[in-house]
Amino acid sequence: MLLGSLLMVGLYARGAGERERKLAGASFIAEADQLADTVRQRLLQYELSLRGGVALHSAAVDTPTSRQWRGYVDGLDIRRQLPGLMGLGYVAYLDPHSLAELQLRQRELGEGLFTVTPRGVRERYGAILYFEPETESSRAGIGYDQYNDPVRRSAMDAARDSGEVRLSAPLRLRQHGRDGQEGVLMFAPVYRTARLPVSGAGRETALVGWVYAPFRSTEFTDRSLVPIGHDIAFRIVDVTGGEERPLLASNGWSDAVDARPLHTLSQQLYGRTWRYDFQHVGALTSGGMRELQATLVAGVIASLLLFAVVLALARTQSRAETLAHRLSDSYRRSEQRFRNAMRYSAIGMVLLDREGVIVESNPAMAEIAGVSQAVLNGTRFRSYLADSGDDVSRTQETQALREGVFRSRRQLRRRDGDLREVHLASTLMPGEEESDVARLVQVEDVTERVRAEAQVHALNRTLESRVEERTRELTQANHELESFAYIVSHDLRAPLRSIDGFGRILAERYEALLDAQGQDYLARVRNAAARMDGLIDALLMMSRISRGEFRRSPLDLSRMASEVITELRQTEPGRDVTVRIAPGLQAEGDAALVRNLLENLLGNAWKFTANTERATIEFGSEPGGIFYVTDNGAGFNSEYAGKLFRPFQRLHRDDEFKGHGVGLASVRRIVERHGGTIEASGQPGAGATFRFTLAPTPRAT
Repeated sequence: MLLGSLLMVGLYARGAGERERKLAGASFIAEADQLADTVRQRLLQYELSLRGGVALHSAAVDTPTSRQWRGYVDGLDIRRQLPGLMGLGYVAYLDPHSLAELQLRQRELGEGLFTVTPRGVRERYGAILYFEPETESSRAGIGYDQYNDPVRRSAMDAARDSGEVRLSAPLRLRQHGRDGQEGVLMFAPVYRTARLPVSGAGRETALVGWVYAPFRSTEFTDRSLVPIGHDIAFRIVDVTGGEERPLLASNGWSDAVDARPLHTLSQQLYGRTWRYDFQHVGALTSGGMRELQATLVAGVIASLLLFAVVLALARTQSRAETLAHRLSDSYRRSEQRFRNAMRYSAIGMVLLDREGVIVESNPAMAEIAGVSQAVLNGTRFRSYLADSGDDVSRTQETQALREGVFRSRRQLRRRDGDLREVHLASTLMPGEEESDVARLVQVEDVTERVRAEAQVHALNRTLESRVEERTRELTQANHELESFAYIVSHDLRAPLRSIDGFGRILAERYEALLDAQGQDYLARVRNAAARMDGLIDALLMMSRISRGEFRRSPLDLSRMASEVITELRQTEPGRDVTVRIAPGLQAEGDAALVRNLLENLLGNAWKFTANTERATIEFGSEPGGIFYVTDNGAGFNSEYAGKLFRPFQRLHRDDEFKGHGVGLASVRRIVERHGGTIEASGQPGAGATFRFTLAPTPRAT
């Protein structure tokens, strides 16, 4: 009977197990098909976001600005609504002529110098014009010519010729200006007209660019919220044209020979053919199979559990007895520690019964009350308080004691009549109802502290009045400075204009009556007036630097320095100067002030290398947030470095190098407004180096 029953159970388990495996296989295929459809739906959402960008370009009279594009992308809320998508960008379809027009337009808009990478003259360009959300990686990719890459160009041409959204083959995305992780690009064409041109030539002529969106292969399944079960693994392979290009693989996918896919399907997605391969992680089972196995082992588990319960009860009894002995010893030690704490505590402590009579006290309490412990014990505690309190305070004390600790500040009268300020902390003592101890009260004498606080409050009131007085003086000084700047800019320039005007009239009308020496004197007068006017402008500029509004923001110093050097080369195109600017120099500060700082430092380096063969200028950084500008120009004597940053102080003659002597003084004020420091070093004929910081350097701890 036993063998027969076991055989019947085995046959039943075998048949039921086969049915459950078939059900599990069908469920796995349905889940795989649903997963593939979810990927298609996610790509459809990406497509709709691209078409919205196309509509933005079609509705605009001219190419939308980067601010309009940022507003559109922010409205999409990509991180929450389109997870997995890295962002949206716009690629302009350009020829050399339209590229030059775009560069001029970008400079007029204040966007800086727009350059195309990789460099070179080509018939057509597909340069990234803007990309949002803006990150360090996306900023490095602005200007990248996607049309120069064959894989990207193939997808862009397909989108242009079809007028539809198209996917690229798997490729390596651009990160920080170079190839990075693998991913896929989605392109949507943008035409000049709202209607789609009929012919291919018409579409190519009407094309102005593409709206595109990248997503990384390794992050698509994680960030796009595609629901992947813990028991399923899959990979996507691009099989367009018969060539297999792996696109992505989920966690748990195995490339082992014996790990064959249980299900495979293909989809046509935006001009590409994707094949989905699905594997099952672990054994292919279902909930019914687990229930069947649970039925077979339920009896054995029940017996083991019963034995475990009996064994646990026996061990629990033994542990309870041991714990009771330990608690008894611990209680005695705890009581002894409490007695010692009361005896040696610097804060007064008293134990009260339910009537408020002192049962026990410590020496500190006897000292506070001015009596001995023997006299203190057995008296009412409230008899020592000068203010006994009203009914409301007693009610509050009772309520607080029920919840925990009641703290109050009272006056205690010593036996010698002296009043002391004390802090009381009362708490109920746990124990049996018939216990003679009901409360513990801690008494801390804070008389000296209260008196010290009163003195501090008096000093604070005096200090506040002094601060108000200094504030009024500072406000008055600022008003006087503004008045001085107004006088300089209006009253001093009036006589200068008269001197220069009459000097010009003398030079024009009486040139024939003046000899060479007279004409030289007249030229010197006009030059002095012009120099005085320049000094007034420099003085006003320094005043604005000290009093202007300060706005701190992240800055790309490398880009700022490159723009300054470009402007210097345009002013003197004939000079051959080697300039090295370290990439990735970042800082925080006011953009306008830091731009002025770089213009002065790099402009000085450019000016003082004018007479140097193989002139070299370098802008870089050192550890600790220190930036430097160095050159191999005229240099200066380091002993006089302190004079460089004083207004109107110069170490070179005006006939050698032009200037007013306020540039470095402005640099010093800009650095000080940022909380930084600046120093200079150099040697005559061997160049100069200026090191500065834009924030205090943190100290090593």
